[in-house]
Amino acid sequence: MGLTWQDVDDIGFELVQAHPDEDPRDIDMPALLRMVTELDAFEDDPERVEERTLQKIAVAWREEFAHNA
Repeated sequence: MGLTWQDVDDIGFELVQAHPDEDPRDIDMPALLRMVTELDAFEDDPERVEERTLQKIAVAWREEFAHNA
């Protein structure tokens, strides 16, 4: 089963794997939405996301990025 908008922490991990050289602090919300929906494992409806969910994903990505730095 693929990733959905509910899988905030897993998406953060996948973003680090897919974009290891990207600093998540430099990514705006439209770019983040595109990056999430382009993940191979992502299977949810891009239209169903709320801004709050994207913000949570951004935080999870920053935490994972810091952990791997």
